[in-house]
Formats: sequence, C-alpha cells, structure tokens
Amino acid sequence: MRVALFGPVHPFRGGIAHYTTLLNRTLLDEGHSVLLVSFRRMYPGWLFPGESDRDPSATPLQATNPHYWIDSLNPLTWLTTFTRLRNFQPDLIVISWWTPFFAPLWYTLALLNRLFLRRELVVLCHNVLPHEESRVDRLLARAVLGWADRIVVQSEREKSRLLELLPAADVGIAPHPVYDMWAGGRISQAEARARLGLPTGLPILLFFGIVRKYKGLDSLLDALPYIQAETGDILLVIAGEFWDEQAVYEQKIRALGLEKSVRIDSRYIPDEEVALYFSAADILVAPYTSVTGSGVIQMAAGFGTPVVTTAAFDPADHHPASRRVAVGDTEQLAGRVVGALAAIGRHESAAQPAIDNDASQASWRRLVRALIGKEI
Repeated sequence: MRVALFGPVHPFRGGIAHYTTLLNRTLLDEGHSVLLVSFRRMYPGWLFPGESDRDPSATPLQATNPHYWIDSLNPLTWLTTFTRLRNFQPDLIVISWWTPFFAPLWYTLALLNRLFLRRELVVLCHNVLPHEESRVDRLLARAVLGWADRIVVQSEREKSRLLELLPAADVGIAPHPVYDMWAGGRISQAEARARLGLPTGLPILLFFGIVRKYKGLDSLLDALPYIQAETGDILLVIAGEFWDEQAVYEQKIRALGLEKSVRIDSRYIPDEEVALYFSAADILVAPYTSVTGSGVIQMAAGFGTPVVTTAAFDPADHHPASRRVAVGDTEQLAGRVVGALAAIGRHESAAQPAIDNDASQASWRRLVRALIGKEI
C-alpha cells in the first residue's frame, strides 16, 4: 500500500516526533511504500511554551527519508505539499492530530484531497482535544476530524470524547504502542546513579517528562511526606522541562520541608540520557489528572520499570502499571508507592521484565493494522 504519513519527526522533539518516526519505521518494515511529510517550521517561537521545539539530543531518533515540506504559517507550502502528494498517488493519507493549532493546515489538505485526489483519509488522534480545552478547540476539532473517512484513537475514553463531537464517526482503537527504542541502553542501577550523581542507598522515585498541571506533580509532592513516614528517607527526581511556573512547585517543596528529598533536573532530557534516568529509578510515578495516552508510561514498559499511576488511564490501556489510584487521592497514591517499594524490597517482580522486542513490535503492527483498516 502507498501511504502518505503526516507528522513531526527529528529535528523536532518530543513524544509525537518519536511516535511518528517509529510508526514510519513499522510501515516500511511491513512492506508499505511511505511518503513521510514533516515540517520546516511547526510553531512560531513566541507560541511554543518550552525553550525550543528542536531536539537537543546528540544521538537522536532519526526518521527514514522524511520530507520537510510544511511551514505551518505559510499556506503556500500547504499547496505545494498537496501537489507533491498528488504526484505520489497514495492509497491512504494519515494525518497526525494532537492540537487545534494545526487545524487550518489539516483542513486545507483534507479539503483539497476531497476535491481533487479523493483518497482515503485517516486521522490518527493523539489527543482528540487539548488537556486544557476551550469551545473554540471543539469547533476546530470537529471541523478537521469531520473530513476523515476513519479515525484512530488510543483508548476507550478518547473514543467516547470523539463520539461526543462526531456521533457518526468511524472510530477504531489502537492502544499507545511501547517505546522500547532506548531499552537497549539500560545499565545497572548503581552505575546509572553514579553517572547522574544520585545516592545509592535511597529509594528513588522518578517523575519524567514535561511538567504541566494535568501531570499531577503537585499531588506527588503532597504525597511525599506520607511516603517518607512509612519508608524513611527517599528521593524524588523530577526530570523534565517545566511548562508550568517552576517557582510554584519550588515553593511547595519548601513549604513541605522537602528540600533534601527532591532533585529537579529542569530541562528537556535528550534521547541519550533517557536510559540513565529509568535505570536509576525504582519506580516511575505518573499521577496524571487526565490523560489520552502517555509516551512516558510506554517508556517505562520498554525498560520494565514499575509504575504507579492513576485511574485517569483506561483499564484497557497497555502499560505496566499494576498499581493504580484515584485521581487526586494523595494518601492512596502514597500507599501505592509504599507498596511498590515494599515489593522491590521483597525481591518480588518489582520491576516487571522489560517488554521483549517481539511484543513491542506487535504493538506497533497493531497500530498499522488499525490505520490501514485491517482487523485488530
């Protein structure tokens, strides 16, 4: 099948760029002919909330044969991209949807496809709506997603949200695949801690990724004194760039007397350092208040790192979290973390085995089958 895949890849950073790269790789491995279309520019600098939308990794995850044709702010590039798309003559067009910012771009390409190309259009929804949605976001999502012949989401909860917008939509579900691309870099916990300058004698909790309100870091900080009351000294490592005001969290840390119990590494963690943090940690804690899918959780799956998360995840979501708590329940969150640490101390399957390569590849192949319209 000839597939045109639209989405960010390196040099852009983040989970969706990694996702698009691995999806492209799987499509090629499955024997499809792929036209991978990415961006010259994604966001204007003033709009991006982080330091930069470019990946600082020294050894980044590279995509195969990407075409950097689209400037999100230049409609002329949208038209030239469509001309090239027509020349490719795809059987299937796959658009990645995660923010209404790109609605004018995707709407234009979808309209041109309907008028002149008439090929099947599938929208791959990372988020049906933003985590902090507005009424305008709903209107833009409905306008773009309404052009799709089929839509693929990653959970039952997202399917329900989509059907609220478009009750007649043809919706398939393919759970977020496993990120195992860095699992081969896993090293011993002692070596990882030494390289990061972390203590060897303490349990270490990891909060990983961009810090945003819905990720629930404030709940984890509130839970930490309860955890320490049961376990003694402990260290929470926060590794990721702050898109919220970092000073607010630092103030909470001081108010709770946690200055010696929290280490903040406030930056985008480059690809070559991901394995260090997951190797050093005992547990990943992801107390999200809302979620549509999590690349961080799927990194943990790839490394075999145990996870404590919340009921914001659908029970059917594919991730290794055996301990799930109610959203915002600080004491229950603390209890689940204490239980996970106790399991490690008893040498139980604290850490689940890392997802093997066959299982990881199967999760990506399942996504491909959903996109091309085969049974999953």
